[in-house]
Formats: sequence, structure tokens, C-alpha cells
Amino acid sequence: MIGTAFIVDDDEAIRDALTWLFKSRQVACREWDSAEAFLADWQKSMRGCLVLDVRMDDMSGPELFDHLAERGSQLPVIFLSGHGDIPLAVAAVKKGAFDFVEKPFNDNELVDRVIQALAFNASQQKRHEGQATLASHLAQITPREREVMERILDGKYNKVIADELNIAMRTVEVHRARIFEKMGVKSAVELAQLLSGLK
Repeated sequence: MIGTAFIVDDDEAIRDALTWLFKSRQVACREWDSAEAFLADWQKSMRGCLVLDVRMDDMSGPELFDHLAERGSQLPVIFLSGHGDIPLAVAAVKKGAFDFVEKPFNDNELVDRVIQALAFNASQQKRHEGQATLASHLAQITPREREVMERILDGKYNKVIADELNIAMRTVEVHRARIFEKMGVKSAVELAQLLSGLK
């Protein structure tokens, strides 16, 4: 299974029930008894999803959610809320929480949402890694190569690029070859597809 379900709830019985439930569906999980304890252990490298109770002693679920957002956390958050907590949970969803589930919840529906959140986090991470790789490739492109690359992406022929930049056509061909090599592509079409991810 991709990632881990991080359970944060100050009710031991709920934590035990959730742990049993997730393990019965082969979902890895860890648990904390307070928002403060989770925040102390939180690391940006954590992969998975946060299953977070709305009402807890001291720091509440929404307060933890705000702290994590300030720290740049990418973890999708599923709030567990009692009936009276729904306005709080809805407000959290508007701020970017993945979902909220009202207590008492349907076991299988909750696990299904957690699995969806884990898949979302994995695809999000893959996209971030792809963007980081792309950024490192682009950092290797020289200013002159960037000028040539922009014209390649505009669909211009080597001769036109040479005329516009006042350089020899052979020089354009060399730049083109270097750009493709640095970007890890074999054609202008592949280059355009790669860079479309930046938009």
C-alpha cells in the first residue's frame, strides 16, 4: 500500500478501532493521542494521509491543520467530526482538507476515502518529483540555448532561428542537439510535451 494513514485522536478507543480497521484492509497506520504530539513528530517527508479528529483537548484538529499548512505539509487530511463539528469541518475543506467524515462513520467508506487520499498523495508526490527533475534539467540550459529552445517550441525551422539570432545554421543544430540531450528528449514534440507540465 502506498503511504501510511496517520491517526490523530485523543480517544484511545477510536484510535484502537481505526488501527484495527485500517490493518484489516492492509493500510499501514500510525497513531498519536494529541495534535501537539503529531506536530512534534511531523516531517515534510511523510507520505500518506492524516485522519484527524476535529475536537481534541488543547490543540484542535483544525488548529493542527492550520499549523501544518503554514509548514508546507502536502498530506491530505480527512477530518472525523461529530454532528456539531460539521461547520468547522466544512470550513477546513474550503481551506484544502481532503474530506470530512461524520461520526458514526461507515467503516468501509472511511477506508475507501483513506485509500483515495493515499493514492492522491502518491500522485502528487510523483508530480512534484517530476517538476524538480525538470527544473534541474532547465537549470543546465545556457541563455543562448534558451533563446534557441523558445524558437524550437514556436515551431520555427533551424534556418529561421539562425536568421533571427544572427548565427550559423550549424550552430543552431549544435544548440538543438545539446538542448535535447540536457532535457532528455529526442524531438521538439517531446520537448513541448515535457515543458507543458510547467504550465
